[in-house]
Amino acid sequence: MKQKETIILGIESSCDDTSAAILKGTAILSNVIAGQKVHQEYGGVVPELASRAHLQNIIPVVESAIKKAGITKENIDVIAFTKGPGLLGSLIVGTSFAKTFALAMDIPLVDVNHMYGHILAHFIDDENKPKPKFPFLCLTVSGGHTQIVVVNGYLDMELVGTTIDDAAGEAFDKAAKMLGFPYPGGPLIDRYAKNGDASKFKFAKPRVGGYNFSFSGLKTSILYYLQKQEKLNPNFIEENRDDLCASIQKTIVDILLKQLFEVAKDLDIKEVAIAGGVSANSELRSRLKEIGQSKQIATYIPRFEYCTDNAAMIAITGKFMHEKGLIADQSVSAKARIKF
Repeated sequence: MKQKETIILGIESSCDDTSAAILKGTAILSNVIAGQKVHQEYGGVVPELASRAHLQNIIPVVESAIKKAGITKENIDVIAFTKGPGLLGSLIVGTSFAKTFALAMDIPLVDVNHMYGHILAHFIDDENKPKPKFPFLCLTVSGGHTQIVVVNGYLDMELVGTTIDDAAGEAFDKAAKMLGFPYPGGPLIDRYAKNGDASKFKFAKPRVGGYNFSFSGLKTSILYYLQKQEKLNPNFIEENRDDLCASIQKTIVDILLKQLFEVAKDLDIKEVAIAGGVSANSELRSRLKEIGQSKQIATYIPRFEYCTDNAAMIAITGKFMHEKGLIADQSVSAKARIKF
C-alpha cells in the first residue's frame, strides 16, 4: 500500500512579501505571494509598514494558497514558517499565524531558517531541471545577504564566506537609487544593462580576507564617480544610463563569481548553485553557466519564482526538517538574526 504523501503549508514573511505555499511530497501545488507597493515612495522597505501589510495579507494569502492547491485546511499535515533572519515585526506576523494554525489544527510546527530555504528551493520537484548533487557550493545573494555555503546534505551546511558590510542586492538597489531609479532598482539595472557597454566604466572591486565579500567600497566608488561627472555634465547619467548600468552590473557579478569559483577550486567541488533574489539577475545567470562550462563545473540556477522570497522554499525545507523530527513547540519565537 502506497504511503500517504505529507501535505505541508509553508509561510514566509521575513521582509515585504507575504507568501503561502502548499507542498505535497516534493511537488508544489500552489505558491501565492503578495507584494507591498507601499515601500516604493520611500526608496526602501519601511519595517513598520511592512509588518502592518503582513497583518492585512496573511489570511487572504493562506486562503488563496489552500484554494489553488485544491485542498482544505483539514488536509494539511504540517505547517512550516520562517523563524528568521529578517525584519522582526514581519517575522512575528508569520510566526504568530503559524503557531495559532498549528494549535488549532493540532498539527506539527516547523521553524525554518530563511537562508536554508533559498538553498533548498533547488530540490522542489521540477521535471525539466536537474538537482544539485552533494556536496555542492551555493552562492546565496539577496538584498540582505551574500553568502557562500558548502552544502553537504539537506540540513548539513557550512558557511564559508559572507559579506562583512553590505549585501550584493543592496549594492544593486543603492546604485540604482544613485541613477535615479525607483525602488527596487536592481531589476531596472538588469534591464537597461542589456543595451549598454559593460566595459565603458570601471569601478572598485574591494577584496577582503578569506572568502568574504565587501560592497560598501564599491557603492562609494560609484557615488564619487557620478558626483564628479555630474559637475562636469549635469546630464551625464541620463546620457550614459545603459553603459552605467552594464558597467555596475558587470562589476558586481565579477566580484561574486570570482570568489565563488575560487572557493570551488580550493575545495575541489564540481557542483555550484546560486539562490536568492539576485539569482534572478540575467548577467549572473548567464555568466555562471558560461564559467561553469569552461571549468567543467555543473551549475544550477533556480526558477525565477523561487529566486525572491517565497513560501515554496520554506515548505520544502520544512519537509526535510519534519522528516528528521525537527519539530518546534509553542514557545518558539521569531528571531531577526540567526547564526547560519
